[in-house]
Amino acid sequence: MAKEVTNSFPLGVSRPDLAVEDLPEPEEVFGVRKIGPKEVIKFAIGPSLIALGISIGSGEWLLGPQAVGQYGFVGVGWVILISALLQTFYNVECSRYVMATGETPVVGWGRVPPGFLLWVPLSVFVVIFAFIAGGWAASAGQGVYALVHGEVAPAGAEEPRIWAIALLVLVFLITAAARRISRTLELANWVMVGAILIALVLIDLFVVPFSQWWEGIRGFITPAAPPAGITATQLGALAGFTALASGLNWYVMGHYRDKGYGMGYRVGYISGLRGTRTKVLASGVTFPDDPANATRWRRWYRLLLIDMWGVFFVGAILGMLLPTILMAHAVKLSGEEPTQANVPTFVASVLEREYGTAMFYVALILGVLILFSTQLGIFEAMVRVTTDAAHATSPRLRALVEEDPRRFYYPFMLTLLVIIAIILHLALPISLVQWSANMSNLGALFYPFLLIYLNSKLPRPARPRWWHYAILVLNFLFFGFFFINFIADFVGDPLVTF
Repeated sequence: MAKEVTNSFPLGVSRPDLAVEDLPEPEEVFGVRKIGPKEVIKFAIGPSLIALGISIGSGEWLLGPQAVGQYGFVGVGWVILISALLQTFYNVECSRYVMATGETPVVGWGRVPPGFLLWVPLSVFVVIFAFIAGGWAASAGQGVYALVHGEVAPAGAEEPRIWAIALLVLVFLITAAARRISRTLELANWVMVGAILIALVLIDLFVVPFSQWWEGIRGFITPAAPPAGITATQLGALAGFTALASGLNWYVMGHYRDKGYGMGYRVGYISGLRGTRTKVLASGVTFPDDPANATRWRRWYRLLLIDMWGVFFVGAILGMLLPTILMAHAVKLSGEEPTQANVPTFVASVLEREYGTAMFYVALILGVLILFSTQLGIFEAMVRVTTDAAHATSPRLRALVEEDPRRFYYPFMLTLLVIIAIILHLALPISLVQWSANMSNLGALFYPFLLIYLNSKLPRPARPRWWHYAILVLNFLFFGFFFINFIADFVGDPLVTF
């Protein structure tokens, strides 16, 4: 039970001071007697799986394989590895703030000068703008079409878009059936991510020669210049959607609040339609700077590192390596290169010619699972970010929905579904995904610095060490470069060509 609040903790500007209570023990949050390896797997791991479900998606199944299929591993794999390392560090720092305050990042940005009137609506806009193009949904629709008809969809076909919209409706139904939305997403991704990685390992062991495995691994660990002919826009899309979404990764880290990590346990979570109505505090809660809470903080931080480095990072690397070596092998078998139009089904078509119809359908089912896990995470996260922002910053809205975020969450999800259904008809799926990935890099131009501001003001046990700040600046330099080049390429000539 929460203790009575006796003081407050000022943090930043334009938002109420944080309430102050003791950090809960992990055993209290997860309802167990002791946290051991079994309990970590069963209860503590979770938000990383939601992030990984998004991660093993557009970048790993579309952009990475397309780049490797056209240009090989050397120079491409190195970009993938750097991106994954930087993003995992960034995820940890975003989650640090959530654990220490119980506030999701989109709410925390409102504490950075000049205040929430700038940063909160801007952040919602950037997330919606980056992902509303719906390339992740359109690509999944192409996979379903091929699965139903046994052939690749003709150019410009309408039916794949209808399937994409049907999958959006399925996301709505999954969240509507949930008792606790984050937990339902975790369980769905336990199944999907587990099935994806196991199936990829088995298929690759069956069809990909060892030399191709080694070429892929060597490409990851060999520093090299980008291959001749690849554009910085292609590399930027690959960097942006390797692992998760570069500068916009924070939009998924709010699940640590709903999981109950640290002070998230004191703030509340968004329940599903079938769940018990729960109150989500409009402002966060932090902990006193004393030895007992410092010890609890270290325990929570270790769980975070296990979740992020042990699950997310390892899964993201495998999720990029396994599809790309399969694509590279398909290119060698066929003597062809994937195009923007056929990359979602290219591997399945090649495997059908070499190994029969059964392998065609296995690859298609795998592709649909990969892209649907991305669709589930991205679509829900756009709704979640907007809901958290509106609920925290608008007393009028809180009164209108009677302190029940679900009354905003579900109507907004339906509205967004209609808008994405319209946008799906505007471009090829890969073009939409490349746009989203490069827009993700936009966030790297400023969110690392917002994070530095916030985390430097946390209670002392929760503050980062100096080298954490240095790595956040590296995120700015690496992903920011690709975004600036993308804009230059979009309006005229790119700053860098290879």
